[in-house]
Amino acid sequence: MATIPSHNLLLPKPINQSAHSLPFKPHSTLLNLTARSSPAIATKAMSTTDAASTSSRLEPLENYGITAAEDVRRRDREAKESKSLRETWRKIQGEDDWAGLMDPMDPVLRSELIRYGEMAQACYDAFDFDPFSRYCGSCRFTRHKLFDSLGIFDSGYEVARYLYATSNINLPNFFSKSRWSKVWSKNANWMGYVAVSDDSETTRRRLGRRDIAVAWRGTVTQLEWIADLKDFLKPVSGNGFRCRDPAVKAESGFLDLYTDKDTSCNFSKFSAREQLLTEVKRLVERYGDEEGDLSITVTGHSLGGALAVLSAYDVAEMGLNRTKRGKVVPVTVFTYSAPRVGNIRFKERMEELGVKVLRVVNKHDVVPKSPGLFLNEHAPHALKQLAGGLPWCYCHVGEKLSLDHQNSPFLKPSVDLSTAHNLEALLHLLDGYHGKGQRFVLSSGRDPALVNKASDFLKDHFMVPPYWRQDANKGMVRHTDGRWIQPDRIRAEDHHAPDIHHLLTQLHHPS
Repeated sequence: MATIPSHNLLLPKPINQSAHSLPFKPHSTLLNLTARSSPAIATKAMSTTDAASTSSRLEPLENYGITAAEDVRRRDREAKESKSLRETWRKIQGEDDWAGLMDPMDPVLRSELIRYGEMAQACYDAFDFDPFSRYCGSCRFTRHKLFDSLGIFDSGYEVARYLYATSNINLPNFFSKSRWSKVWSKNANWMGYVAVSDDSETTRRRLGRRDIAVAWRGTVTQLEWIADLKDFLKPVSGNGFRCRDPAVKAESGFLDLYTDKDTSCNFSKFSAREQLLTEVKRLVERYGDEEGDLSITVTGHSLGGALAVLSAYDVAEMGLNRTKRGKVVPVTVFTYSAPRVGNIRFKERMEELGVKVLRVVNKHDVVPKSPGLFLNEHAPHALKQLAGGLPWCYCHVGEKLSLDHQNSPFLKPSVDLSTAHNLEALLHLLDGYHGKGQRFVLSSGRDPALVNKASDFLKDHFMVPPYWRQDANKGMVRHTDGRWIQPDRIRAEDHHAPDIHHLLTQLHHPS
């Protein structure tokens, strides 16, 4: 565990009880749509590795020829200049199923995959995992300050609402709960957010359209939740989906997480599904027929990737990607280390609806191989035909970009299964991937030290402490009376819109 810098152990200037500290700001983030130096963060909540010193240790490797960095980066810059995201966003969103964009790796696609991956990573960085915190299971920041609090300035997006799920389902190893009796919520966990790109000219010029982004929280590295899965497919129609085909099935645990609710809890009295669908409906109605294009992009890592696939299917099946004038809004899913979600008929139905899915995986990760370890899309055709109706026959959806952590000169070649599942490591692999058989060369200024934020994956000679992400003094601050306390936070938002019942009625009884 990284050592807290000595200045964080000094008695700080007394603060009021409602204050809270700001988190670590990454050295570089591709969520920033404009190149601008970020304001300094006065109080850091985590001990960090100095980015400049880290870079100074990495650059000599490139000078020795391990990675011919400058030539590759120059080629990437020239490629980006020749075609911007604004001009090619439909292809980047999967219009042609990413044909010709992954080998060699298109630099614009790589940049977008990292950007949406960092949106998913934000769910981890903002989540309170600490069982000794009475806010365990919640987001540490209000939605209006989420990106700025994470050091993601000029993100170009505004968070429209937070998503919550009830923990009263059979996934005990996924949910986080406080050990204290007085807590923010006994039965809810923060699951992610819905954001929409803003009206700034810079953002519109960069993206080429308005984008509704949905990010789902998954699991950082722990894999115990896989054992909780019932590994049993059931028809989605039984969970309220607008699907009349009983052959379309999804894993029952994912369905329960997405559709269950707890009417006694302010945060999860509406299911995660109801929260998402009503917000997407509101945003599409608001922006769908404005001048310019609109897209819906759903992202998530691990179990969050499963929710991303399930919810994107739901949005399209409900017809929420159609505007009042009948224009079809493209729906795209970018998942990272996600498990299988449904059966082959589920896959076929997503294709019929036009939902595009790109799965980014580490070939050594076991999660994308689950569930359906034996009966899956790789089974012989005859066996799939025979077992297709069984409740254990799963099938991945969409296209796959397979990466290998053993190709990175920065990472340890042999690691445990949970480390191979790490999202920050996957984003690092994306940054260095240029195509099959090509050298691993980091394309951006993304700091490799981020890999060790919640793992011990970087090679030791880079001298980056493992699991270095932590709050200063474990979140304790000195109160004005001299006592050390866990400060109060601004009350977590259960901001269900006043018209959510009306929107739900419209969803259940469309005109």
